[in-house]
Amino acid sequence: MLSSARFQSVLGKPYLPPLFFFSGVTYDSFTLTRIDRLVDNLLLLLYLALLGFLIVLTGRLGTSRPVPEDHVATKPWFSRLLLQARPYAPMAIQFLLGGLFSAYTIFYWKSATFTGTAIFFCLLAALLVANELCRDRLSNLQILIALYALVASAFFTFFLPVMTGWMNTAVFLTGAALSGLVTWRVVQLVYAGQPKRSRREAVMAGAPAIAVISMLIVFYFLNWIPPVPLSMKFGGVFHEVRRVGEEFELSFHKRWFEVWKQSDNPFPADEPVYCFTAVFAPVRLETTIHHHWYYRPQRSRPFAHADRIPIKISGGREGGYRAYTFKQGLTAGDWRVDVETDDGRVLGQVRFTVEADFSERSLTTILY
Repeated sequence: MLSSARFQSVLGKPYLPPLFFFSGVTYDSFTLTRIDRLVDNLLLLLYLALLGFLIVLTGRLGTSRPVPEDHVATKPWFSRLLLQARPYAPMAIQFLLGGLFSAYTIFYWKSATFTGTAIFFCLLAALLVANELCRDRLSNLQILIALYALVASAFFTFFLPVMTGWMNTAVFLTGAALSGLVTWRVVQLVYAGQPKRSRREAVMAGAPAIAVISMLIVFYFLNWIPPVPLSMKFGGVFHEVRRVGEEFELSFHKRWFEVWKQSDNPFPADEPVYCFTAVFAPVRLETTIHHHWYYRPQRSRPFAHADRIPIKISGGREGGYRAYTFKQGLTAGDWRVDVETDDGRVLGQVRFTVEADFSERSLTTILY
């Protein structure tokens, strides 16, 4: 039978933290569904609460200092339980971080173009690497608290719009303030009732967390934070769009061997162009998105603004709110339609080329 000491030595293996991290990732990949599903949000909220508790446990008791058995026996039952559980706290922390980061990966990845998402996820990756490399206890506590501020901010960024039905700057800043208050409460609990640990030490432990929240606020105003909880489900340009009952009939040019095509690219010049998109929004959320049309005559030149058309959408439909904008008489060259929020954050892009010499192709239709 495996002894307690042997079991703890196994837990000390260097490959176990990544294993527990990726187990959390795998678990959430199979269990999470919609960003507005109450059960999913309550699960993430539970993860945040447990993670905060374990950070407090780690900060107050550490994870490796040996405690004599006779000393443990004199403690109340709850204290004994905490002392016995503390060697396993790092594994649980890795699992919870894996679960939270995987959920955010799923939700945020659907809500932005790669450029905006890459900046946000580079921050996550840098903090995760720092957490793995730094072994000093105080520094590790600082990183854990900074990570907690990050995951709390990421949670409130989409949780508040889902719950309130509002999505604007005030809601985002409210989420940032809440994440700051929750994180500071964790810091207070770590140092509560310990006069030997100065207030200055508590401030130093919480300073990286405040820096992370401030950085995320800057990212928001630079439009680098993906516009969760919105996500673009489908987009393309078409020769014609018609409403047929509860569905839309989308017509586009296609050659017999182009089995992969689901929209028009390239597109013939001097013909009407329909840009059709489906954008998911949570139940009760109503907002305005924009089809921002750009044009460039040659690939050596940058895209220039052509038109920006607002569309009011409402949430709840699994496949996204369907809408389209219409243009005609487009000149030959490269075209791009950015699907944007009111504040200019990009949900997705539809790119296509308009050709003056367009070879004849048959029209086909799909329903969406």
